[in-house]
Amino acid sequence: MTQLDSSAAIAPWWRGAAIYQIYPRSFADSNGDGIGDLPGITARLDHVARLGVDAIWISPFYKSPMADFGYDISDYCAVDPMFGTLEDFDALIARAKGLGLKVIVDQVYAHTSDLHPWFAQSRSSRDNARADWYVWADPRQDGTPPNNWQSIFGGPAWRWDARRGQYYMHNFLVSQPQLNCHHPDVQQALLDVAQFWLDRGVSGFRIDALNHSMHDPLLRDNPPAPDDGAVRTRPYDFQLQVHNQSHPDIVAFIERLQALIASYPDTYSLAEVGGLNSGIEMKAFTQGPARLDSAYGFDFLYAENLTPRRIAAALDFWPDEPGTGWPSWAFENHDAPRALSRWCAPEDIDAFARMKTMLLLSLRGNPILFQGEELGLLQDEIPFEQLRDPEAIANWPLTLSRDGVRTPLPWMAQDEHGGFTSASSGVGPWLPLSAHNLERAVDRQEADPASLLNLTRELLRLRAGSAALRRGSCDVLLADETRLVLRRRLGGAKSSTSLLAVFNMGTNAAAWPGEIPAGGRVLAAVNQAEPGSLPAWGGLWIIEGETA
Repeated sequence: MTQLDSSAAIAPWWRGAAIYQIYPRSFADSNGDGIGDLPGITARLDHVARLGVDAIWISPFYKSPMADFGYDISDYCAVDPMFGTLEDFDALIARAKGLGLKVIVDQVYAHTSDLHPWFAQSRSSRDNARADWYVWADPRQDGTPPNNWQSIFGGPAWRWDARRGQYYMHNFLVSQPQLNCHHPDVQQALLDVAQFWLDRGVSGFRIDALNHSMHDPLLRDNPPAPDDGAVRTRPYDFQLQVHNQSHPDIVAFIERLQALIASYPDTYSLAEVGGLNSGIEMKAFTQGPARLDSAYGFDFLYAENLTPRRIAAALDFWPDEPGTGWPSWAFENHDAPRALSRWCAPEDIDAFARMKTMLLLSLRGNPILFQGEELGLLQDEIPFEQLRDPEAIANWPLTLSRDGVRTPLPWMAQDEHGGFTSASSGVGPWLPLSAHNLERAVDRQEADPASLLNLTRELLRLRAGSAALRRGSCDVLLADETRLVLRRRLGGAKSSTSLLAVFNMGTNAAAWPGEIPAGGRVLAAVNQAEPGSLPAWGGLWIIEGETA
């Protein structure tokens, strides 16, 4: 074993792991009903394994009325029948294990569905055993909600309930009542849920909207947001969310949760954290070994462009220092538009996609690829009459639909439904597949050695063999208008453990950075880049101290 990969024996598997996100509704449909399911995932897992990722993250598949497509859970420990059964999940775990893949599942601790038995009991009276499991409050003297908090999906964050004669809080949909995670019994119930899935063989959790899990018990009004000239499509955007979320006591719950997760071998915990103070909260949630392993925010998910300085600023926030957590990065996910549709002109899509993939795999942290990102899928335009996303429907036409990134994964270019579901069933996919994404189907890219799919596999393979890329430090040597140079290094010496990642993130050729030697062995290159030459969207990995 060389010095380059000797640290693999002591580093946890997740440190630097590449993760592939699967959105179950849109990955693969095994029974022809037009909706993806767990057996479909199991049948197609070899595709994910061949990519060379370390783990899959599966978005919610739990029992749910699907008002928010699974993020409104009515039974945390049951599989929704549209996705299969617990036995199907066990089969998925077994198949993933056989392919060398870890399985991470979503946990949603901020809210449940209003059809959850916990909420049914809570709303039945003010003195039942679960009366305080959700956030309830009396009206003001004039009958209006107790404060000015607004829902992310539009309108007040309060709903009147005549059974209790009180309002209940909901940060999201009206049908997603807010759990009172300050309550110790609620915390224990959620820990029991986590233990259920750990016992079933999962390797960890991605925790949804974690900073929304606790509110200010004093119910103080949120202050108004300063006028920054931005277009605001929701009442929520007119406030600073300082009291309806992000309570300091979240950290104590995190420590209880992490103690449970870490009691199982080879596990991993990842927090999703959004909002204006997400950076501070991500650091707090991952500080030291008693807290979560990693966190990711929205540095890139809604960014209008990808620039060297944006990358440098994001990396600068996560220095390689004791006590600072380990970052994770995503350019796309089930809530955010496809990056290629945001970040480049149509004529640059193919070249930009190659550069973008190499760049994501160059960052210090865990890269998260959303299904179809390895194919270069584009954002689909869904007409209003076919929208399924409740946020897009409520805020149409000013909010970009999440449906456009959730369209089914195309497996076969010539198939009417892209091989996602059986055409013979007579039922089409739950969302339509576009012609431009069918052209990027898996089977077509499998047959093309120069495809983005095959490049992604090769870059992931090379990254897996480089401890500097997986776990090394990251110094930004240059970040100007179009050029970005990173040095990934494992250990203190600049030797075979040191790698340069050099990029031109512009539409025209760029001068080679004068301070960067043009020597070294090229580990990988995209878009005809080579030492001394940076064409448009060019990128290289260069091992310092080695010659070609």
